[in-house]
Amino acid sequence: MIVNIALKLNSSIKYRGIKRYFNSLLNNPRNRNKKYFDTVMIFFILSSILILIYEVQHTVEPWIDYYDIYFVSVIFLIEYLLRFWVYSDVHKMIVTEYEESQFLGREFSLWKPLKLALKTKLEYMKTPSAIIDILAILPAYRPIRILRFFVLFRVFKLLRYTKSINQFVDVLANKRFELFTLLFILFFVMVVSGIAIYVLEEKSNPDIDSLFDAIYWALITISTVGYGDIAPVTTGGRIISILIIISGIAMISFSTSVIVSAFSEKLGELKEHRTIDKINKNEMFLIICGYGQLTKIFLHQEKKTLKNYIIIDKEAQRVREAINDGYHAICDDATKQESLSRYDIKYEKITLLCLTHDDIENIYITLNARSLSRKISIIARASTNNLVKKYTLAGANHVLLPNEIANIMLFSAIKNPIIYKASHAILMGKPIAVTGEVRVNNKDKLIGKSIEMIDFEARKLLFIGIERGGDDGEFLFNPQPQTIILEGDVLLVMGMQISLDYFKEVYQKNSFYSSFS
Repeated sequence: MIVNIALKLNSSIKYRGIKRYFNSLLNNPRNRNKKYFDTVMIFFILSSILILIYEVQHTVEPWIDYYDIYFVSVIFLIEYLLRFWVYSDVHKMIVTEYEESQFLGREFSLWKPLKLALKTKLEYMKTPSAIIDILAILPAYRPIRILRFFVLFRVFKLLRYTKSINQFVDVLANKRFELFTLLFILFFVMVVSGIAIYVLEEKSNPDIDSLFDAIYWALITISTVGYGDIAPVTTGGRIISILIIISGIAMISFSTSVIVSAFSEKLGELKEHRTIDKINKNEMFLIICGYGQLTKIFLHQEKKTLKNYIIIDKEAQRVREAINDGYHAICDDATKQESLSRYDIKYEKITLLCLTHDDIENIYITLNARSLSRKISIIARASTNNLVKKYTLAGANHVLLPNEIANIMLFSAIKNPIIYKASHAILMGKPIAVTGEVRVNNKDKLIGKSIEMIDFEARKLLFIGIERGGDDGEFLFNPQPQTIILEGDVLLVMGMQISLDYFKEVYQKNSFYSSFS
């Protein structure tokens, strides 16, 4: 029966989907709903602590007691059980052992997978966060008054939901060797000083009756707190006081410098993480690899409309230049897969621009991005036409040839200067006219209409043609008026920007592909 249940759960798409959803909600910082879940849990924790503080000297209303004892505790219990559930897959262990037994023709033993499952669950229960979670549930049994103390453990649950505290702990953890060394020296000086003052002043100082009193004096003195309840009265004791005060000041200065240097080292990384997290919250954004001349021209032209984007460059000098120019940039190597894997690039409306000056680097970035996502749109820069096929094989959707375009524009400026002026003004976004793409989505009003039913002239637009079938499809230049517009078509039109925006406002709900906003 247990094997049958495990097989059914293993083959159930609904069960796997539910478990994957809760696992992502509880543990995946990129989950868009996690911030709301964390906010709710923080509210429950703080409200519970405030109730504990208030009831020290006041009698709370019964409903407040019920809320704290039952409702909050039940919420924490459900959260604990969910984390316990998603930590490992017991049914997979049973199925794996069953299939191996069938394959090898040996007798199936249920105890082996159950033992492994119990071991993995115990591993979770022994983690510090799980222990804090279970202690935070204990206040539900507050008829036993001593258990009210465990309400304080709910404060430690904030460590799970507050990212800033976790980052602070990580920074200190990176300097744990220096901090532990300092702590050991502090303990050594404190003990030696305490023993010395005890030996020197035990008979002459009425405030020092035991070694504990001497250690206590040494601690408050080396920490520069100095309550004044214990003070040395002998010359030797005062000399020790001078030495221990100097040692305390030196150690505080050293510990401060260690912590400041740790934060200085991590500050740039923390800013990068925050920028990446902000970008990942959007289902549509732009990743620009390389801060060269092409990137500068593009950003200068789209600066007013471009919002959700990030610039990646492995040269720190270029990153500083981009930041000084007012753009969002981080120093990273986009050719490495782990760099691009930090971004949530599973959606279709995410575009990657490979605009570095090196073709090999651009191809590597394209390969990495395509291996991570089949949906992302990749636009790459190539230096020669001979490399276009390599870029296409690597996974690029579009390949730019800036040198070839520059030659065409130069030839046009020499032979047809008027056409050059007009095309240059259009490409550079001058107010005379723009060329825009209108992508037909599944909810657009354009679907099912014929070309003649849409009065482009009334919208002050010039209709040029339709791209049908995606990147590998065909372009219908000036199609017949009876041509029906289908989902996935891309209409190419020309006109004033205000006309294009109004057209999209009437027929569409978004214009991401034209402005990346």
